[in-house]
Amino acid sequence: MDLRFTPEEVAFREEVRTFIAENLPRETRERMRLGYRPKKQEIIDWMRILNRKGWAAFNWPQEYGGTGWSAIQRMIFLEENLAAPAPELLSFNITMIGPVLIQFGTQAQKDHFLPRAKNLDDWWCQGFSEPGAGSDLASLRTRAEKDGDHYVVNGQKIWTSTAHNADWCFCLVRTNPNAAKRQEGISFLLIDMKTPGVEVRPIISIDGSHHLNEVFFTDVRVPVENLVGEEHKGWSVAKYLLGNERTGIARLGSSKAAIRRSKEVAKEVRMKGRPLIEDQAFRTRVAQLEVDAKALEITQLRVVSAYAKAGGNKPDPVSSVLKVKGTELLQNSSELLMDVGGPQAMAVWQAELAAMANEPEIGPEWAPQMAPAYLMLRAASIYGGTNEIQKNILNKAVLGL
Repeated sequence: MDLRFTPEEVAFREEVRTFIAENLPRETRERMRLGYRPKKQEIIDWMRILNRKGWAAFNWPQEYGGTGWSAIQRMIFLEENLAAPAPELLSFNITMIGPVLIQFGTQAQKDHFLPRAKNLDDWWCQGFSEPGAGSDLASLRTRAEKDGDHYVVNGQKIWTSTAHNADWCFCLVRTNPNAAKRQEGISFLLIDMKTPGVEVRPIISIDGSHHLNEVFFTDVRVPVENLVGEEHKGWSVAKYLLGNERTGIARLGSSKAAIRRSKEVAKEVRMKGRPLIEDQAFRTRVAQLEVDAKALEITQLRVVSAYAKAGGNKPDPVSSVLKVKGTELLQNSSELLMDVGGPQAMAVWQAELAAMANEPEIGPEWAPQMAPAYLMLRAASIYGGTNEIQKNILNKAVLGL
């Protein structure tokens, strides 16, 4: 297999890189370069810039406003967007609910929700995990009982990313508690987050950010027309959603950006009177991460090529390797960056203390977000399908164990 990019793909990468450089707002780029998470409005603004270009729904069919890009082009686009660094496209809108509605939605659902999803007029969140029903999602207990032309929803979801920002939630609910199998009797509902009875409670992460939430549903009335697919067949919809998009799972662009940033900062940090970038142990560590990144990139190309060859409708179980190795590279590259910062990587908390005491901020501008990013990425091996589950998939589907 020839894993070299074609001249057309090289030109496409340059086109994407140039567009991002010329159109990403300067303030957003600078904040993200320093490791800060993009603000809600920055994500919205960037999505709308991409949508005007026709790139927001990068993985949708052209008839629904998509790009018509190949699997390799989609991979290149995602990598360049992350490496810029620019805000990630909101996955709940673009790689989750969009393809689900295209595959299973009614015409009315497509007409209303798809244009709003790609322009981020609606911010979506995912109501899947529950207390005691995370990796074992089929044991979910949130109930939806039919009452005329509505479902009445009661239950709780947890670890709901950005629910505090969301306008809508796509949610798995149990509509038949007496089904023979746990995977049966589950339905897929679209719930307006402004509906009476929906309560969002924040979960503050170890990095001090508010990204996750608990969501409680108390007698929430959801119109029957918000059912996606068949009643009691939501498990099939959920499996399609979770297996639909394979090209960005490794998050290679983020790892490359962290490695690049480590080398930049290492020119400023001094050890034994010399720039850290000249230290052999540091250079060896960087070299190993760059080798890992190149190996992951080649594996990603193999997976994406196989996916494209299969017609784009048969996810390759080998993509679980991308999740496992991509997570490890993300964590290792963020650890390298924090180690480069040394004690100054704790500057975010020092700065907060200084602000409370009305004192000048402590440390260089590149330091404050090193430790929070490192801490937040400890969870990367859990979200998006735990690495343990991914290894089980590989054992069963690839090794035949």
